[in-house]
Amino acid sequence: MHSLKRALAAVMTSAALAAASVMPAHAAAPASAPASHGTAVLANHDLGTLQTASVTSRAVQTEEPMRIATYNASLFREAPGALIADLSSRNNSQAQAVAEIIQRSAPDVLLVNEFDYDAEQEAATLFRDNYLTVSQNGQKALEYPYIYTAPSNTGVPTGADLNGDGTIGGPDDAFGYGAFEGQYGMVLYSKYPIDVDSVRTFQNFRWADMPGNVMPRDYYGELTSNVLRLSSKSHWDVPIRIGDRTVHVLAAHPTPPSFDGEEQRNARRNHDEIRFLADYVAGGETASYIYDDAGAAGGLADGEDFVIVGDMNADPQRGDSYDSAIMQLLDSEQITDPQPRARGAIMSNQDVFNSLLGRATNNSSGDNSNALRTADFGGSTGSLRVDYVLPSTSMDVTNSGVFWPAPNQPGAELIQMNPVRSSDHRLVWADVSTGE
Repeated sequence: MHSLKRALAAVMTSAALAAASVMPAHAAAPASAPASHGTAVLANHDLGTLQTASVTSRAVQTEEPMRIATYNASLFREAPGALIADLSSRNNSQAQAVAEIIQRSAPDVLLVNEFDYDAEQEAATLFRDNYLTVSQNGQKALEYPYIYTAPSNTGVPTGADLNGDGTIGGPDDAFGYGAFEGQYGMVLYSKYPIDVDSVRTFQNFRWADMPGNVMPRDYYGELTSNVLRLSSKSHWDVPIRIGDRTVHVLAAHPTPPSFDGEEQRNARRNHDEIRFLADYVAGGETASYIYDDAGAAGGLADGEDFVIVGDMNADPQRGDSYDSAIMQLLDSEQITDPQPRARGAIMSNQDVFNSLLGRATNNSSGDNSNALRTADFGGSTGSLRVDYVLPSTSMDVTNSGVFWPAPNQPGAELIQMNPVRSSDHRLVWADVSTGE
């Protein structure tokens, strides 16, 4: 959530934590096969995952299942080019911690949220070459021959006073909150080929073009309402080729449902950004209003395999969501919720602190959902489930997890919060295979 991000930016910097393209690795050699997922599952069990399953070893490009993950890594900076500068060497402590978490989880396909965009994908390539392909603290290095990134609405000026402060300009008046164009962007890493010619992006889709949207038109006024874009960053459909099958990676990062007023402009936008994904996978008449940045209409074709990934900024039970926003996905007949769990999520350090003070938090729900949480925002907000890997029901899910070690488990130091060592979010993964 961006208010916390703004506060953390200074901490990260002072602690030296300081359009679209697909690019293959510089070397033509094929990616090396990762450690068997059977081994990885055991390792993740040690690191706090409650669910385990027996998964056989496989070579990349040929066998299944595929491990797909999402991680809001907080690899954003306060000025354009600053992330490139930080990643140009191999000694940035935050990037090292983020890379070690990724290596311990060993995904085949990974969406990274809050990664500053640049048109030459220099930062994305540097992170791969200087951190992911370099062993961190003895972990197995990872090879990602394919990278996808695309422009984001963050920091793109609207020319309107969206926050009503009497001035035009600044992060709050952009199409998506951001101090510069591309801040808080997204990048996708893949061990499998990306069908770049079939990628669809929805950066420019107008919010007003969604039938039955919940935009507060009275707040924005008619003129502004008709030009606002729905995506606070973008929505992507990135087809991944696995043998003779295609899996559509549907990526997004809806705006946080907070930092607004009685009009709930951000909460309502979050709701409709999530609804867009639900409508897209429903396809048919439900998705007939959708158009992509190339002008093609409609949603996903019937029967296509897909996995929705990203920080949705929406918890099923807690937080500030509008009208149970995330349930539009979790209740969908097209979607499976693996419900990944982690031991460390059951009682975060902030929750322990609040408990000792007798302070209530959003986590006092008295049910088993605490193990599903994926981010620790501290304070009275506590921990929430906001990050998701949601495969289509046409795919088999063999395992899932959240990288959230309990304090006494290996890797716990990587998610230290005071100061933040990596991110306030946790990496979420699922092992999936395509149906016959």
